[in-house]
Amino acid sequence: MIDLRDNWRLVLLALFIFASVFALFAPGVGGGAPDAGANASAVEQGGGGPTNLQYGLELSGGTRMRAPVNGVTAEGVQIPQGTQADAVQRQVAGNLSAADLGDVNVRFTNTSTTVEAFSENVTADELGAALDAAGYEYETVRPGVTDQTRTDIVRILKDKISRAGLSGGQVQQVSTANGGDFVVIEMPNVNQSEVETLVTERGQVQVVATFPSDNQSANGTEYRRVPLLTQGDFRSVGTAQDTRGTGPHVPLTLNDEAAQEYTRAMNEYGFTSSEGIYACRRTADNPGYCLQTVVDGDVVYSADMSDGLAESLRNAAARGDSVNNFFMTTTNMSQARELQIHLQAGALPASLNMDEGTAYYLAPSLAEEFKLYSLITGLIAAVAVTVVVFLRYGDPKVAAPMLVTALSEVLILLGFAAAIRLPMDLSHIAGFIAVIGTGVDDLIIIADEVMSEGEVNSSRVFQSRFRKAFWVIGAAAATTIIAMSPLAVLSLGDLQGFAIITILGVLVGVLITRPAYGDILRSLLTDK
Repeated sequence: MIDLRDNWRLVLLALFIFASVFALFAPGVGGGAPDAGANASAVEQGGGGPTNLQYGLELSGGTRMRAPVNGVTAEGVQIPQGTQADAVQRQVAGNLSAADLGDVNVRFTNTSTTVEAFSENVTADELGAALDAAGYEYETVRPGVTDQTRTDIVRILKDKISRAGLSGGQVQQVSTANGGDFVVIEMPNVNQSEVETLVTERGQVQVVATFPSDNQSANGTEYRRVPLLTQGDFRSVGTAQDTRGTGPHVPLTLNDEAAQEYTRAMNEYGFTSSEGIYACRRTADNPGYCLQTVVDGDVVYSADMSDGLAESLRNAAARGDSVNNFFMTTTNMSQARELQIHLQAGALPASLNMDEGTAYYLAPSLAEEFKLYSLITGLIAAVAVTVVVFLRYGDPKVAAPMLVTALSEVLILLGFAAAIRLPMDLSHIAGFIAVIGTGVDDLIIIADEVMSEGEVNSSRVFQSRFRKAFWVIGAAAATTIIAMSPLAVLSLGDLQGFAIITILGVLVGVLITRPAYGDILRSLLTDK
C-alpha cells in the first residue's frame, strides 16, 4: 500500500497528468463555441483531430500580415488650459483638406499633449501647418501614431477576430531595431483576402439620412446628407439574421440620447411624412428619402422608411418619447455579419498601411507537412534519449522511470496548451524538444548523484544525496529562466514561443516531475 504522506509528489504528478489528459481529449475544453454570427467556414480554426490542441499559422496554414499604422503625430502640443479636446479636433480637422473630424485625435497625458491625424493622405508638414493655423504651438511632428493608439488597434482587432469566430488568431505590436512600429496579425486557416477584409478596414459605421433640401437649383432638387448614428449610439447589438419581410439585418437598441435625436430627425427631415414613406429611389442624382448604411465611407445599403416605423416615430414624437429599437439592413448575410462585427468591436482609430507592410499566405497542405515532420522529429528525439539513457545505466529500474517522467512533462505542457488554446507553431515544438532534453539531463544528474557514492542503504541517505542534486538542477533552472525571460517578454517573433515553452517546462520539471522522479527512485533503490 502506497504511503500518501511520503509519496505526495507522485500523487501530485498523477493529478497533473490526469488534468492534462482531460484538457487534451475532453470535448469542449479550452474555450467556448464561436459566436452565433461567425462565418460557418471559420467555426473550427487550427484545431480538429482527436485532441483539443490548436495549431498556429505554421502548422495549419493561413495568413500573416505586418503593417504600420497610417497617421502622423504632433507631440508637445501647447493647448490652453480648459480647452476641450473636441474643440481642438474641430479646429485641426477644419484646417486639413484630406481629413475629417473622425481622423483627428487629441490625447492629454500627464507629461504632454499629442494630436494625431489618421488619414493616410495627411503628411507631417500638413499637420504642422494645421496646428499653426489653429494657433497651437508644438514641439515635433513625426510620422506614425502613439503607443496608446496602437494598443487600441490591437485590442479592437483581437475583438473582431474573436467575434468572427476565428480561433487561433493573434494580434500584437512589434518594434524593429531601426525604430519602426508595426501591428502583426496571424490568422490560421484563413486566406489573405478574408484577413484583409476583416483587419485592414477601419470599420466606421454610420447611418446617414439622405433627403431633399428646401433649396432648389437650376439642375433640380438639391439633397442633404446628415449622419445620424455611429457606433457609440447603440446600447446593444444583436445577432445578424435574415427574416422574411426584413431581409438580412442587424437588430440594434439605441441609447436614450441617440434615440431622441433619431426620432426628432426623422420627423423634422420629412421621413415620416407621406412624401418620405417608401420614397428611397436609390439613384445617385435623385435618391429620394433614404436611410443609408455606410461602412468606411461606402454605402452598403439604402433603406426606405416603412409606414409602420413612420407611425411609431410620429406617435413617439407626439408623446415626447423616442423609438429605441432599430434595424440596420444590408444586401446579404455576409455584409450583415461583417456589420455586426464592426458594431460590436468598434471602429479602428486608424487603418493599417499595407503599402508599407508585408503579407504572406501559407498553404494548409504545406503546413500539414510541417506538422508531420514535427511529429517525426519529436519521436526521433524521444528514441535518441531512450537509447542514450539505457546505454548509460543498463538498469531498467533507473532508466524507465526517467523516460516516463520526462515524457509526462511534455504531456503536462500539451495539456496546458490545450486548456488555454495556445496556437501551436514550430517554435513551440522546438521548445517541447528542448524540454525533453533538459528534463532528462536533470534526471541524469539526480540519478548520478544518488548512485555515485555506492549503494543507497536507507531513505535518509537517499534524501541527503537527492537534496544535493536538487540544488544543482534548481540553480540550473533559475539560470535558464533568467536567460529566457527577455525572449519571453520581448516581441521577437518565433523566439518568444520557444522561450515561453522552455520556461514553462523548466518550472513544471522543478516543481512537479523532478521531485516525483525522486520518490520513484527512492522506492526502487531503498528498502527502508
